[in-house]
Amino acid sequence: MSISKLASVSKNATLGNNVSVHQFATIHENVVIGNNTIIHPNVVIYPGAKIGEDCEIFPGAVIAVIPQDLKFNGEETTVEIGNNTKVREYATIHRATQDKLVTKVGDNCLLMTYVHVAHDCQVGNNVILASYTGISGHVQIDDWAILEGKVAAQQFVHIGKHAFIGGASLIRKDVPPYIKAAREPLTFAGVNSVGLRRRGYSDEHIREIEDIYRTLYIQNSNLSKGIESIRNTMPSSTICEEILTFVEKSDKGVIRGMI
Repeated sequence: MSISKLASVSKNATLGNNVSVHQFATIHENVVIGNNTIIHPNVVIYPGAKIGEDCEIFPGAVIAVIPQDLKFNGEETTVEIGNNTKVREYATIHRATQDKLVTKVGDNCLLMTYVHVAHDCQVGNNVILASYTGISGHVQIDDWAILEGKVAAQQFVHIGKHAFIGGASLIRKDVPPYIKAAREPLTFAGVNSVGLRRRGYSDEHIREIEDIYRTLYIQNSNLSKGIESIRNTMPSSTICEEILTFVEKSDKGVIRGMI
């Protein structure tokens, strides 16, 4: 373990093996930091943070500060960050409210500079949030999603796994899995075939996903007709049911198709 004499580390914080804490970092009580994690200068980690192993928190990041929610009444909540996640300069991750009780960021994530993850967000594994992206409260982001720079997500939206959101997009509705989305208002822009191939999806599965979204978004005038057509004409599969279930259970509604 390496803790700078110029760092402020509470005696009631729990640090694992081989943790590095650089000068002018502040770690409050009731913080847990896993093995081999690096805390760079001027990081502030407030009570209620649980950070996994092999993480790296870069200068100026602020983790587990109380939420920017006027309904917050001091309830005991946390921020949980998984293993091997990078939080870059001046990113902020806020504690939860009584809704979820935990704001969560998964394993192998990259939060770039000035990213904001608000209270009660649930961010999956292998997610990338590029610089200046802001995620409002209660947002769910599933595994392998990528949000390019300056994306803003409205409260309570759900972003499906392997989704790719173009830069400077405004997310006001749910984004189904496996797709690319861009434009204003946010619109279906095709299947994220490049990302899927990189992650080992076969050409057969990618063609299946393309056929589903072609039927859902392009060949039918509305989503209800698209869902009905898919169920009547396409064989059932895990991927098909996953996509249809996402669309059917969406509380806010999903983004629109190509214009």
